[in-house]
Amino acid sequence: QVPLVESGGGLVQAGGSLRLSCAASGRTFSVYAKGWFRQAPGKEREFVAAANWNGDSTYYADSVKGRFTISRDNARNTVFLQMNNLKAEDTAVYYCAARFRGWKLPQVPVEADYWGQGTQVTVSS
Repeated sequence: QVPLVESGGGLVQAGGSLRLSCAASGRTFSVYAKGWFRQAPGKEREFVAAANWNGDSTYYADSVKGRFTISRDNARNTVFLQMNNLKAEDTAVYYCAARFRGWKLPQVPVEADYWGQGTQVTVSS
C-alpha cells in the first residue's frame, strides 16, 4: 500500500494556478514533517517546500518563494501545495514526501522516509 498519494497535477498556462494534494494512508503521518520536491527532465530532484509537523514552520526554495504555499490538514492527513503565477520552469514531476526529522534550510537534503509516486505539472508558455 502506497502511504502517500499525490493529486492535482495537470497542464496550465503560464501565470495560472494549480493546487496539489497529498493524502497519507495506512499510517499516522501527523507527527511527520511534510514536503514537496520536484524533478524536471534531465535534472536532479530538488526541494520546493516543507512544513513541520503542525504547519507552524514552513520553508521554501528561493525559486518559488512568494508564489507557492504549503499547508497541511492533520485531521485529514493531507498536505497541500498551492502554486500561483506558474512559470514554464516550474514544469516537473512533483513528489510529496514525509520525514520524521524534517528538513531545514539552507541545505535541504533530498531525503525522506516516504515518497509519493509523483504528479506531473506542465506549464505552457
